[in-house]
Amino acid sequence: MVSVGPVTRHPNLWPPFTQIGSAAPQQRIQAGQGALLFPEGNGVPLIDAISSWWVTLHGHGHPVLAEAIAQQAHRLEQVIFADFCHEPAERLAERLSQITGLERLFFSDNGSTAVEVAIKMACQWWFNRGEARHQIIAFDGAYHGDTFGAMAVGERNLFSAPFNDKLFPVARVPWPATWWDDDAVDDREQAALDLLETCLERPTAAVILEPLLQGAGGMSMVRPDFLIQVQQRVRRAGALLIADEVLTGFGRCGDWFASRRAGIQPDLMALSKGLTGGCLPMGVTMASERVFEGFLGGEPQDTFWHGHSFTANPLGCAAANASLDLLEAAPERFLSFERRHRRHLEDLASHPRVKRPRLLGTVAAFDLNVEGCSGYLNPAGPTVKRLAMRQGVFLRPLGQVVYLMPPLCITDEQLDKCYLVLRNALDQL
Repeated sequence: MVSVGPVTRHPNLWPPFTQIGSAAPQQRIQAGQGALLFPEGNGVPLIDAISSWWVTLHGHGHPVLAEAIAQQAHRLEQVIFADFCHEPAERLAERLSQITGLERLFFSDNGSTAVEVAIKMACQWWFNRGEARHQIIAFDGAYHGDTFGAMAVGERNLFSAPFNDKLFPVARVPWPATWWDDDAVDDREQAALDLLETCLERPTAAVILEPLLQGAGGMSMVRPDFLIQVQQRVRRAGALLIADEVLTGFGRCGDWFASRRAGIQPDLMALSKGLTGGCLPMGVTMASERVFEGFLGGEPQDTFWHGHSFTANPLGCAAANASLDLLEAAPERFLSFERRHRRHLEDLASHPRVKRPRLLGTVAAFDLNVEGCSGYLNPAGPTVKRLAMRQGVFLRPLGQVVYLMPPLCITDEQLDKCYLVLRNALDQL
């Protein structure tokens, strides 16, 4: 049994996604190294099996990232980006443009705002052209963030319920999620494509999707060919395609970006999470040159009026460039991670508590075969979390959906332990 650090609730903190009245207090973490978190006191290290909300791409305390931030802090820590530029931002823009195939980079501060920027760009692009295209199409089960525009294109659920009357309308298409040994996926894909075509008969500004993997929506995966067919229909309708790669980018799906693995080329792409290796908050929206040119001209109304105080923060740019250096130096870490998961998941798939196993890049997931509601309110997920924590592995299931998304640096021994602990937890359900 693993002992943990202090768990007294702090009187001034308000943690996210937490019902304070019923949740256990936060544990105090004093340090992190690689795939490990070190609780304060005599607590035994915990394996961070979900990369601290999917952001610590290379693990905690990486010396290359820390040194890049430290060196940049001695040179330039912040400057107003509307009037000035700097080398780390220019270098990052050049590199991401080459990898994504999108020529223009617009900085923001997190995943939600990267999505907000993409939506605003798409809508204003049509406005600047004088074309009345107002419809946005999104997919069932989507999660794009917690700001108002991002909520509007996401699934309407417990998260958004208090604000539904303030969110703009969105046309929705089924997300034909699939898993191992799924015999009915062809029919679900065709039904989704048929409805998409019907929706696209109305003038549409943009279609937004999470390529290959809906994260917060339950680690729901679709096949690449489905996304290729979605793109074909969007192109025929003349709409813009937005890829929300906040989670799926930077190797998480077994390629640099899920769009690349799926074989699609969006017009706009939202990036965050792994962008800085989890060191600093930063968001990016990549746009095609065609979209960018729609904002050029001599009239003020053609301007994209968006920004924030820390746009292109030099420290964040330095961390992002250092993270790209690490990915470029060892691409096999993300290219081969799926193989590392596979043998474990194949073994676990026969457990009576496991159904719908699925795998994509660094993400292994399955549904718990338990009674009760689906979604975030299913109590089985918190039970698995508690049982795994006692054995030294930090998980955070999405209701009845259990997943592993460890940092790229996790050792084989640590990954073995994650699956052993997970099996033990399933045995105790």
